Amino acid sequence: MLKKTAVATALILTLMVATGFRNASAQDSSAPKAAPEAEKTVNAYRLDFSVNEFDDGKKINTRQYSMNLNADDGNEIKIGTRVPVEAKQGEFQYLDVGTNIWCRIGERANGLPLSVRAEISNFAMPEQQTQNSHPVLRQLSIRASTLAQLGKPMVVGSVDDPNSKRQFQLEVTVTKLK
Repeated sequence: MLKKTAVATALILTLMVATGFRNASAQDSSAPKAAPEAEKTVNAYRLDFSVNEFDDGKKINTRQYSMNLNADDGNEIKIGTRVPVEAKQGEFQYLDVGTNIWCRIGERANGLPLSVRAEISNFAMPEQQTQNSHPVLRQLSIRASTLAQLGKPMVVGSVDDPNSKRQFQLEVTVTKLK
């Protein structure tokens, strides 16, 4: 019985001492406090895209698109038409025809990493259509990643039309917003 009392007394003393130390350290105002986590400044950017069309080296058309986005974030521009196409008798599927540009910009010590996906489709000219009733679509897709340069237009991708002397270029200009 004496052993049980001694063990219980030792346990109670240990708990009292541990609780006392914990309360003392919690109330010690000289102890260094954890610094609040520094808020990271988020910068915003405007991206101006140009889709330039050239025929035999001469610029014949330009389409322009713009978006604002924060660093380390992605955004998308989508404009077009959903075209119903009859897959089987009475069953329709829809094709998205138009322009879709997705972009993500970051901020790193070595620059502004930029990722771009552009998909552009449109209907072929009447002389390029076939005799059947199904629409003929022209499509181009550019997927690119690079380091952007502020305020300078840069071509992020270029594709040639295999059926003509036309070329399409995707150009972007990045501007830091205040």
